[in-house]
Amino acid sequence: MRGLLRVLFGLLCAAAWPALAQRYTWVADNGNGTYTNPLFFDEFSDPDLIRLGADFYMTGTTMHSMPGLPVLHSRDLVNWRFLGYAMDRLDLGPSFRLEGGKNEYGRGIWAPCLRYHKGVFHIFSNVNGQTTQLFRARDPRGPWTRTPMKRSLHDLSVLFDDDGKAYVAWGYRGIRLAVLTEDLTDIVPGTEREIIPPPAGMGEGLHFYKIGGRYFLTSAWYLGEMRMPVARAERPGGPWEVNQDISRGEDFGLALGHRVASRTPPFRILPPDPSQPGRCAIHQGGIVDTPAGEWWGFSMMDANSVGRLTALSPVTWKDGWPYFGLPGNPGRTPRTWVKPNTGRADKPRAPYRRSDDFRAARLQPVWQWNHVPADGQWSLGERAGYLRLRALPAPDLWQARNTLTQRAMGPQSTVTVALDAAGLKPGDTAGFALFNRPYAWLGAERSGSGLVLVHFDEATGETNRVPVEGARLWLRASCDFIRDTARFSYSLDGRHFTPAGGPHTMAYGLITFQGVRYALFAYHAGAGEGGHADFDSVIVEETPRPQPPAKGRIELAVHGGGGVLRVGGRGEFTIEARGLGRVALKTPDGYLSAAAGQEAALRPGPPGAAETFQWMETFSGETILMSLATHRYLRVDPVTGKAFADSPGPRPDGRDGVRFHVRFR
Repeated sequence: MRGLLRVLFGLLCAAAWPALAQRYTWVADNGNGTYTNPLFFDEFSDPDLIRLGADFYMTGTTMHSMPGLPVLHSRDLVNWRFLGYAMDRLDLGPSFRLEGGKNEYGRGIWAPCLRYHKGVFHIFSNVNGQTTQLFRARDPRGPWTRTPMKRSLHDLSVLFDDDGKAYVAWGYRGIRLAVLTEDLTDIVPGTEREIIPPPAGMGEGLHFYKIGGRYFLTSAWYLGEMRMPVARAERPGGPWEVNQDISRGEDFGLALGHRVASRTPPFRILPPDPSQPGRCAIHQGGIVDTPAGEWWGFSMMDANSVGRLTALSPVTWKDGWPYFGLPGNPGRTPRTWVKPNTGRADKPRAPYRRSDDFRAARLQPVWQWNHVPADGQWSLGERAGYLRLRALPAPDLWQARNTLTQRAMGPQSTVTVALDAAGLKPGDTAGFALFNRPYAWLGAERSGSGLVLVHFDEATGETNRVPVEGARLWLRASCDFIRDTARFSYSLDGRHFTPAGGPHTMAYGLITFQGVRYALFAYHAGAGEGGHADFDSVIVEETPRPQPPAKGRIELAVHGGGGVLRVGGRGEFTIEARGLGRVALKTPDGYLSAAAGQEAALRPGPPGAAETFQWMETFSGETILMSLATHRYLRVDPVTGKAFADSPGPRPDGRDGVRFHVRFR
């Protein structure tokens, strides 16, 4: 069914561009009062989030990409609107301009702290090799000013306290505290001290809060099973008490994917490893309250080649600690849950429009340059309806300036780029890339004898060349970010596509500290001055997310060949929709019931909490069912075949009997 939906969607996009292709993208809002993590299925890492009255604001890491530090706004914590970038460009030397063989890949802007104080929005952010940078604005849309601080404070967080002091906490494992000067650019002499020693178990990525008169510091632990340690104290100076487990190992069942084990060619790529639970788990983040008094957690997870994603978690306070998750299953976040009570119910929306026909006077905000933009070397006006990139000198894509990128979209997406290569000169190469390291691209190369279509895969070193007549090309990449694989194809008429090269393995690594990015590029490796490439359109098509069935008779086959779910001798169930994406499963002998500490059984109706399940999917598409009575997941014991609602969540190896494949009868 999912494959059929994808085919139909692709046909509709082809027939109705631009209207449909511009509208569809991943949204967390399911339209039924629930949401599904992640908030965005494109990279949004190191999030920081604040509430100002009924409004929520968020920013995150953008590394070397420019413009950077996006500022988003929401009224319901699920649907977000793009307001602007706090940083248009950061030109701090040749490496930021990708000049002289130097670059800022894997560096740049990271781990921002967003705060509001006395009518001013503040973003404190780290920059490698530089001091911490402070951005300020009275309007979150800008304009923003940038002021270098006097020191570099690793993964800092700032708290404007009731006593008028601005405290800053920073560090990894050994956590330090100080008071900031009135202008917020330096530390008041004599106030710096270590408040939490390394053995206490705190990580990095701090978020500093004062709640009910008590101080809290959330942090991120990324070694082994990822988790969120939190510390609390009655005073900023301590003593501080540490809880290492307010969120631990919540990867939504996602296994560790392909990883890059070397930083330079030839690349060694490690295969997926589902035996390590929690290596993709949510970790760096914090908490926020709603006007109605609810508490919610936000955090990022390493989701393999697509990059680091942001998740939203209900928070349960227990013994004075803010656990991510629900009562009965603290520390584990449901992938699908009821939207926050903020007093607003916005319509499902995404922050960006991903497809682009380049008819606007300005670039859509989804686009970011690979480094400081090369002014005067690109245009939206020289040829109406086209993005023109001039081919600047470079030996390869890695060192090519004037490269325009946007974050890749998961879980699956297909990108089609229309390119007019008539303006290329001998020595020019232009096209579309899946940019990371190793990267892969498909494009056109101009030589003295004519135009050649080229496919290059840096992971394998494979190069394929096909001479072509005519300069108009359609370049396509079909990407599966769950399996970390992509396939390229091309067309000479925009309708019939031919495969180009073999499958490309998209691997995650810390070379760029980003996930895969879609990239438009043009560079010149020959003698003399380069030409230009004209891009007509970029169409991003995504696989629609299936919704929980509202009716039907089903079997639930246990993932991995464990038979089917059978309770009370029954293996077929009739779905009854219960609202909010929940179901009851009925048989002639009663409803499937899963109470705490008991084997699943059949109970007569009407269904209550023990007979109601939140229907969810893993990232790889299997169904998981969370009991509303236990807030744990239905599990079939692989040895006895008995069912219990006692699992904290699906394991990456899929051997725990939690995942099901739905068979309609």
